[in-house]
Amino acid sequence: MAPIDRAAAADKLMRASLSAVAPGTALRDGLERVLRGNTGGLIVLGMDRTVEPLCSGGFVLDVEFSATRLRELCKLDGALVLDKDITKIVRAGVQLVPDASIPTEETGTRHRTAQRVSIQTGFPVVSVSQSMRLIALYVDGQRRVLEDSAAILSRANQALATLERYKLRLDEVAGTLSALEIEDLVTVRDVSAVAQRLEMVRRIATEIAEYVVELGTDGRLLSLQLDELIAGVEPERELVARDYVPQSGKRARTVGTALTDLDRLTHSELLELPTVARALGYSGAPETLDSAVSPRGFRLLAKVPRLPNTVIERLVEHFGGLQKLLAASVDDLQMVEGVGEARARSVREGLSRLAESSILERYV
Repeated sequence: MAPIDRAAAADKLMRASLSAVAPGTALRDGLERVLRGNTGGLIVLGMDRTVEPLCSGGFVLDVEFSATRLRELCKLDGALVLDKDITKIVRAGVQLVPDASIPTEETGTRHRTAQRVSIQTGFPVVSVSQSMRLIALYVDGQRRVLEDSAAILSRANQALATLERYKLRLDEVAGTLSALEIEDLVTVRDVSAVAQRLEMVRRIATEIAEYVVELGTDGRLLSLQLDELIAGVEPERELVARDYVPQSGKRARTVGTALTDLDRLTHSELLELPTVARALGYSGAPETLDSAVSPRGFRLLAKVPRLPNTVIERLVEHFGGLQKLLAASVDDLQMVEGVGEARARSVREGLSRLAESSILERYV
């Protein structure tokens, strides 16, 4: 498996595991009961042939899962094993004996066992510490301490305020880019600035999405706010790439490759416009930022109401660039397959309105 695929799979598993132990779930209720009861616990969230050999002693139960049963069974001196759907308690009071050669940085016996079992079996493991008064989730060796909802909400609201500021700035630079596209005055700097802001907003949104997962039912309002703020960001990111990523010459590349390269930029690299320009497929030299570029027209055509993607593709392919599209008459537009007289007038009027509003917003 490629490193990026492995990282994506690990991230997906962590999110699913956090969702399973989020506030509002029966499992989280049971874990908090254990914590309040001051008994501690070790719970494996899955059972298969890899887990079975690690279980020594204890009891085979196969009973319905409930928060109260989890609390009572954690009083036993041993670990619990649940099924992967967290609907049944399969084993109780077992001693887990993972491979001692698996490296671990943990110090306590319970936490060392939890980390090793999560690595060896691939199942999430929860450790409730009696002395430290915390709940830790281990997923493929990674440790995540489950915090109180109030603490997570505080950080999430700070991130949301940051996202709102960045989104406002993104709207400004995107509006400027639209006006420059109409006037055919776009430079690599302008494109890189929009791509940079889109990527920043996307990364902040990803961080907030993790908070939403951790908050469970307490994160519903946060989720609604996030959805409203980032609506259209992902499509806009792809449209900018389709309009400006070089597709001919020595630096030709695909849209997918450019988006992947942007995603791989570190936070410090993302702050440098020449680095962003290089990810898009342009030379990283500072003087390149002031080079003129022309959009293909995908981004502006996407703003025309009720215009199918297939028709947008044909229009761009036929005219080859936005300036020719803006200069095209209704008769010229009708020459494209799938564009009848009514749609041609709609495209012509839509582009004219967009041109007027973009220039007015810039200069008024």
